[in-house]
Amino acid sequence: MVRAVDLGTARLLPDLDRPRAWLLTVDGAPQSHLDLDDPGHLEFEYARRLAHVLDTAAPSGVPLDLVHLGGGALTLPRYAAFRRPGSRQRVAEVDRRLAELVAERLPTPAGSGIEVTVGDAGALLAAAPAASADVIVADVFRGSAIPAHLTGAGHVAEAARVLRPGGTYAANLADAAPLDFTRARLATLRVHFAELCLIAEPAVLRGRRFGNLVLVASRAPLPVAELARRAAADPFPARVVHGAELTRLIGDAAPVTTDAGIPSPRPPAGAFDLA
Repeated sequence: MVRAVDLGTARLLPDLDRPRAWLLTVDGAPQSHLDLDDPGHLEFEYARRLAHVLDTAAPSGVPLDLVHLGGGALTLPRYAAFRRPGSRQRVAEVDRRLAELVAERLPTPAGSGIEVTVGDAGALLAAAPAASADVIVADVFRGSAIPAHLTGAGHVAEAARVLRPGGTYAANLADAAPLDFTRARLATLRVHFAELCLIAEPAVLRGRRFGNLVLVASRAPLPVAELARRAAADPFPARVVHGAELTRLIGDAAPVTTDAGIPSPRPPAGAFDLA
């Protein structure tokens, strides 16, 4: 019998609908879902949106150099290894016990190219060589909060330094109306990246509920039309906001100039409860 595994505030729960799939929760909030038999299956909508960014970052199957800030169950690194064999992937996971649990219970396949470093995501980024990554994925939550130091000017400057000229930065965050946190993050990204877009469900964009948004930034033109097509085809369709519409959304939001960053909004009670 497959049993749940408890690790302090983290729990590894079997998905009873899929034989070798697991759900990782932290502080009661769903954090990662992983199907060991099908790494191309992404259960969570935000993970699908991040995967759309990976899928459109280069022609199909071309290996990428990836930096993942936040590890969890390594769902997206495994997806990238499956879709783009030969990719080199560096992952930062701050929780040593969690990283050890995932390595023991959900080991990565041999030759996956996934290298996990136990430590702060900001420190991993600071240590990375300049112009060494094609894509940086920032999906760092401690419980339900994003570490503030990964929201400020210093973090964005480091990401710009580590990315290659045509590279892409993608960040998962959670917010609600009036989207002040999202607007500040976009304004900060705009200091270093000329091209921006935002992927989210219409209900979140209209302020009807708290939910995930994916920010995408680059110094090169983004594949907005293809991202929009893929997001619209998801089981829970999302919109891509860009251009003049995105400029209106940012409005008078100012960049976060302090390296200390800003706190992320706390989700309302029950926002991420499991059904």
